Amino acid sequence: MHELSIALSIIELAEEEANKAGSPEINELELEVGLLAGVDFDALEFALEMSKKSTLIEHAAISINKIQGKFRCKECDISFTTDDLISPCPSCKNYHLELIQGNELRIKSLTVK
Repeated sequence: MHELSIALSIIELAEEEANKAGSPEINELELEVGLLAGVDFDALEFALEMSKKSTLIEHAAISINKIQGKFRCKECDISFTTDDLISPCPSCKNYHLELIQGNELRIKSLTVK
């Protein structure tokens, strides 16, 4: 369950930013996680919930924005969305693709007290 280590890293980063701002508490935490990032969203939410006790995000509202996968075909240059890493280009059926979005895993914003 690598979601626990992800949750702990998110908390650590958020606390570092709150400390830089001189804040004793984080009110809101907004995350962006790509559907192709290999993260189990239920497990991540559970890990965050279990790990946030006695931290600066203990009472924070946490939202996770799911980012859909998007690829660009290197053969015919069309862009398309999919949540499958092994989808061929819908136009030319080629697998020579560039991932444009969908593997994000970042803190988009946080609001401190």
